[in-house]
Formats: sequence, C-alpha cells, structure tokens
Amino acid sequence: MLYRKFGKTNEKVSILGFGCMRLPLMPEGDPSQIDKDEATKLIHRAIDGGVNYIDTAYPYHGNGMEDSGQSEPFLAKVLKSGYREKVNIATKLPSWLIKTREDMDKYLNDQLKRLEVDQIDFYLVHAVDSQVWPILKEARVDEFLDQAIRDGRIKYAGFSFHDKLDLFKEIVDYYDWSFCQIQYNYLDEEFQAGKEGLEYAAKKGLGITIMEPLRGGKLAVNLPEDVQNIFDSAEDKRTPADWALRWIWNHPEVSVVLSGMNTMDQVEENLVTAGDSKEKSLTEDEVNIVNKAKAIFKEKIKVNCTGCGYCMPCPSGVEIPFCFTMYNNHHMFGEETLYNELLVPKQKASNCVECGKCEKHCPQGIKIREELKKVKSIFE
Repeated sequence: MLYRKFGKTNEKVSILGFGCMRLPLMPEGDPSQIDKDEATKLIHRAIDGGVNYIDTAYPYHGNGMEDSGQSEPFLAKVLKSGYREKVNIATKLPSWLIKTREDMDKYLNDQLKRLEVDQIDFYLVHAVDSQVWPILKEARVDEFLDQAIRDGRIKYAGFSFHDKLDLFKEIVDYYDWSFCQIQYNYLDEEFQAGKEGLEYAAKKGLGITIMEPLRGGKLAVNLPEDVQNIFDSAEDKRTPADWALRWIWNHPEVSVVLSGMNTMDQVEENLVTAGDSKEKSLTEDEVNIVNKAKAIFKEKIKVNCTGCGYCMPCPSGVEIPFCFTMYNNHHMFGEETLYNELLVPKQKASNCVECGKCEKHCPQGIKIREELKKVKSIFE
C-alpha cells in the first residue's frame, strides 16, 4: 500500500480508502440489510492490506436521506478487536437536516454514539450545495466546527461537494478546512468542482479525497466493445478499474481515492493497484489511451447518473437510479434491458408525478423529471 500526505494535516493516508455506501446486502436486497459477515471480511481484508481510511455517513445503508442508516453502527462493530486503532474514520454531518446550530451538535453527538468512539478523525459537512450552504452559514457551521475540534469530538474538518465550481471556491475560502471530498474520474474532469477545483483546493493546502472514481462501477465492468478495445491495445494489460484508478492517482493533488468495494475480488484487485500507483507515473501514451476511451464514452452516455441513490426514496415509488441505469445501458451498450421485466408499474418512469423532491437531493444536478420522460418514451 502506498500512502500520501493528507494536505495541511500532515497525516499519512492510504491512497485507497474503503467507502461504506455500497456494502454487500442480504439476498432480499433491502439497502438497510447489510450482509454483515461478508462486509466484515471485506473491510478487515482491506485494513490488513494497508487501508487506513474508512468512509461512511449518517444515511448510508438506510431507507432514505431523511433517516439514519446502518453503515455507521455496523462499522463500529467491524472495527473492534484492534481494528479501530489501525484506521482513520471519516463520516459526515447530514447537512440537509440542519436548521439550527443545535442541530449540528445533536447529529455529531449521535454519530459518536453510533460509531462508539470519542473522536471522529475526519468529519465532513456532507453534500454541500447551493441549497444547504446558506442555511449552514446562518446556523454558524464555522463556530460548530471550531468548537468540535477544540473539545476533541472531531480531529479534522472537511466537506463533500456536489455543485458548481464557483460555489466550491467560495466554500474553500470560507473556512480553514483541512480537507475536502469531490467527485472525480476520467469522465468528470469538468464536472462539479472538476480539475480546476481539484487544483484550487490543493493550492490552499487541503487534503483531497476522491469519490465516484469508477462512476458507481460504470467504468469497471461491461464496457462498450470499442472502449474495451482501446484499453486492450495498450502494451501493459490492465482491467478497466485498474486504468480508472491509476488515472486518478496519477494526479499529485489527490490524497485518497474511495472505492465502494463489495466483493473480495474487488478488494484484492484494488489493493494490488494501490501498491504501485504513484503520482505522475502514467506515460504519455497511457494518458492518451484513457483520453480515447473517454471520448467514446462521452458520445454514448445519456444521463449523468452515478447510482448514488440520494434521490431516493421517490414519494411515488419510481426506481429512479435503476431507470437511468437501464436507459444508459440501452444507449451505451446497445443491449436489450430488463426494464419491463424487473420493474412493477409503480417503479417505472411513467409513475413520476413531477413533484421535484428528487432533484433537490441529486448531487449531479440532473433534471430528473425531464430525463424520466425520455426513459418512458424508450421503454414504455
């Protein structure tokens, strides 16, 4: 495992972090029902392999963004028997639930209990965007973070971001953050904070954590044949996931890349890749190969959905991420989908009543209501 300095903190973090948003589930598929035995094996193997950054959040593995999930309390159990001392825990304040200064203390104190710790190593204000940022400032988020650091409840303060570049820079400049978390992969250099935001934060001394490096797995499996052929033409043979991760680690500004690993094969492969992916290690030819693959992908993707599930649950029952997955698969891979076989009428795009609740939570800024109409036109 390779390690990098985490910005101004001077902490050394593993370049591979374990993301606990997409842990393996029990057979019935309920997101709140984690396959605890399998997930424990995966996290322990990652830590034994050198991973020292574990990322979770208040709503992960729950039934919606308004409720607490099972990821935090599950992680507390996983990190017993000496594993807590080997890792840094990162979790997040549910920013969309904050109305007052007191709310922030309430949720942090609850998370400390759920994680069964006295201190959270890396505490992020979660999913900051133009909707929640004014409310957070009014609630004096800066005072809250300062106090939480002084009294030892958190060690370092950061934020995760889902909005436009100008707001990202404003937030970076607003507070003495230690780190930030942004979405970044070879398809998203100009999306949200993007490359310019990455470099801006790094110049300010922030440690940088990368989320969605594989775009919800879309850059790792079932690539279009013409994209796969590009990678296969390289002298060094690598899996698509290997290419995508190495491309990110090639950036010296990046400290740690989160991967939502849910099989042992994924853990093992990522550990190998993280063992020799140094900054600025890709050759010019290798960078060009990724750029060619990117160009082909860009022509095919219809909806910029990562499958994060922040839009769920839909009040009308529409399975929004699944609808977009089927829609993109239809266009990207030219395959027949199981849309009508796997979805009951309530879950289909045609059941959207255009309430707009989903769009308020979408990190990608997708015009979900309009895109669902397109899904309906294709499949229904």
